[in-house]
Formats: sequence, structure tokens, C-alpha cells
Amino acid sequence: MNISPNSVVALTYELHTTNEEGQQVFVEKADEENPLVFLYGVGMMLPKFEEHLAGSKTGDEYSFELSAADGYGEIDPGAFADLPKSMFVDAGGEVPAVGEVIPLQDNEGNSFRAGVTAVHEETVAVNLNHPMAGKNLLFSGTILNVREATQDELAHGHAHGADGHEDH
Repeated sequence: MNISPNSVVALTYELHTTNEEGQQVFVEKADEENPLVFLYGVGMMLPKFEEHLAGSKTGDEYSFELSAADGYGEIDPGAFADLPKSMFVDAGGEVPAVGEVIPLQDNEGNSFRAGVTAVHEETVAVNLNHPMAGKNLLFSGTILNVREATQDELAHGHAHGADGHEDH
């Protein structure tokens, strides 16, 4: 079976980006013991990631690069903020350090993460861009399995494991 909408895909991958010197930097991987399993065509994955896999079948190897624009977007210079130190201390916590990724919540209760870029006398500067924003993504791996989604998976909008029987 070839990868098409409403199929469940299990695959391995290695993800790399490139640094300022043009060298590849390892980010993460999914291997045969812990593959990435997803329902294809329902918006769970980056659209261009899925586009590159379309038509592939079990055993196929792949390797492609997504531009920053096709991945998590370019860096938005307006997505930086200074938060008062008191919001951390008053909540009983500590002031985060530069380089930490901290959980935040917007006014509607949606959770997201921000990277701490600087700590000033009264404020903590954070980057609200996705950590992979502005970076090209280099994927390589192997398609381990492609199967039709079950009716339950289609109704729930996600895969229930490589065999379709994983509880959630």
C-alpha cells in the first residue's frame, strides 16, 4: 500500500538542521523500536513533510530538506517579549535562566513554550517563536509500515499505534 490520505504511517527518521557554519546539527530521531506513527492527511504533520512522503510504501527510504518557511516558519521579530520577574517569583518559583524553555499560558488558557534569551533587573526576555523557527529541516529515514486507518482512528483523527490497537 502506498501512503495516501487516511493511511497510517510508521517510519523512522533522523532530523538535522544546519548551524551558522553550514554544518549539520542532530536534533532528534525515531528508530524502529520507537517509530513515528501518524494518520496521514489530517493535519498532524507539517504539510510539506507529508507531501514528500506521498506515494511511498513500506521499505522505501527517504531524504529531503524543508525550508524554514515550509517547516516552522521564519523567525518573527515581533515574537519577543519582556515578562516581569515578579510573575515567576510571586508564583513561588525561581527566575528562569538564559537558555531555559519555560511553559507559558495565554489569556485564553492555551499552553505554549518560550525560550529565555536574557534576564534583566526587572524583566525576563523571552523568544515566543517555535524553537525550530528560522531553521531548515533535514529529514531522512525509512517507511516501516503503511496501512489503512481503522474507522476508530478516522473518527478520533489520530493513529492508534502501528497495528491500530494501541489504547489511549
